[in-house]
Amino acid sequence: MTYTLDKTTNGIPFDQVVAATKAALASNGFGVLTEIDVRATMNKKLDVDIPDYLILGACNPKMALEAMKIEPKVGAMLPCNVIVRSLEGGAIMVSAIDPVASMQAIENQQLKTVAAHVRSLLEQAIASV
Repeated sequence: MTYTLDKTTNGIPFDQVVAATKAALASNGFGVLTEIDVRATMNKKLDVDIPDYLILGACNPKMALEAMKIEPKVGAMLPCNVIVRSLEGGAIMVSAIDPVASMQAIENQQLKTVAAHVRSLLEQAIASV
């Protein structure tokens, strides 16, 4: 089983893909709680240059609350991370964590049902980028 939901774009600037990703997440009920510029961090901390790489910590509050009611410690696995990264040749890949895959470690069928719903929402968001 793969652990991410992916889409690759070509011919679209990185910043536009980031904006489209945020808009797609918002239209599917997700807010972006955190934004980590991995490229800038690696440059600052390790003096290493890497291609554009951004981690968005996305959260659907309704789904997060439902999951926490079912399994209070699930917050250790939230929010749903979505990455936007540059590939060779100018392509940009958007990848979201697959909540079904990430929740396999927790033996709770109710939580797996919520994870499947969140996966559906993330699939819709990633497909629409």
